[in-house]
Amino acid sequence: MSGPDLTARLVRHIRAHGPMTIASYMAMALHDPQSGYYARRQPLGAAGDFVTAPEISQIFGEVVGLSCADFWRNISRPDPVVLAELGPGLGTLMADFLRAAAVVPGFREAARLVLIDASPVLREEQRQRLGAFDPFWAGGFDEVPDGPLLLVANEFLDALPIRQLVRGRRQWRELLVAADASGGLCLSEGPESPAVTLLVPPQRREAPPGAIVEICPAASTLAAALAERLTRQPGAALFVDYGYAGSAPGATLAAIDGHRAVGVLDRPGTADLSAHVDFTAFAAAARAGGAAVHGPVTQRDFLTALGAETRLEVLLRKASPAQRGLLETGLRRLIDPQEMGTLFKAVAVTSPGLPAPAGFTG
Repeated sequence: MSGPDLTARLVRHIRAHGPMTIASYMAMALHDPQSGYYARRQPLGAAGDFVTAPEISQIFGEVVGLSCADFWRNISRPDPVVLAELGPGLGTLMADFLRAAAVVPGFREAARLVLIDASPVLREEQRQRLGAFDPFWAGGFDEVPDGPLLLVANEFLDALPIRQLVRGRRQWRELLVAADASGGLCLSEGPESPAVTLLVPPQRREAPPGAIVEICPAASTLAAALAERLTRQPGAALFVDYGYAGSAPGATLAAIDGHRAVGVLDRPGTADLSAHVDFTAFAAAARAGGAAVHGPVTQRDFLTALGAETRLEVLLRKASPAQRGLLETGLRRLIDPQEMGTLFKAVAVTSPGLPAPAGFTG
């Protein structure tokens, strides 16, 4: 089914039940089993809508793999250890991760691979790249088997549904998705409400009228669930994504189709929807659940601390001139402050009392 079909279903739902939150709209546009973006498309790569760090440079997955294997070694090499990835995409990150981590004796044998992805299209891609490691597919974090845990997630949090709250004259109100007279979708402001005001982080409630704050309940729920797990069983989770810590940038929700920005409400189901991650809120939810949090640090500082530039030098020694250019350009794109180096950040959540993972020890 195409975008217009999902639009018609959304309009019918809104006319029957009233305007929906942006979070509900995102969930349906991205994950509807018939017409959702991830149910229908393979979004990654030049032929898709966006390219992530693992596709840009093999060094990303390699240094992350080595850092996780090093953490496993520092917590007395539990065997088995659950090695999980949230939103594994094409499986590129995990393939590079496991190839590099194989140099740490015993790690590959101890790891039990779990891929958390509901997309049938992407699961097939993952099967082709990672089938030899006998992965278990889970639909959500709650399905991950018990045991010591190592979890990675690159550009996962940004796709979780968000809500947009706008400051009114006295209280806050919520931006909702409504139906217009022509049968399309539009944004509409709900009423000012003390209940909506309570959803706004306390430090941001006195913003001027018209200010917009985004909240992501799904990210906070995940952080709390992860913290609960890590207080019972040893482990660590690494998240890399684009976002902010401290001051909020306002509205960041965006849609990408064919590497081009499009309207958020245009042809739902055909475009990727994402918003900048509030790392401060995510870290606070994890700490409230009893976990330790390290970072966030910029992607540039994180990858540099893991030895990405040293790894590049090693790869260049055996590379052809064409390969050299791709290797150098790829890493530069990941760490250059004008590209992904500072907008993207890394944060680690660990069991309390464990050492900080590599990349966060500074």
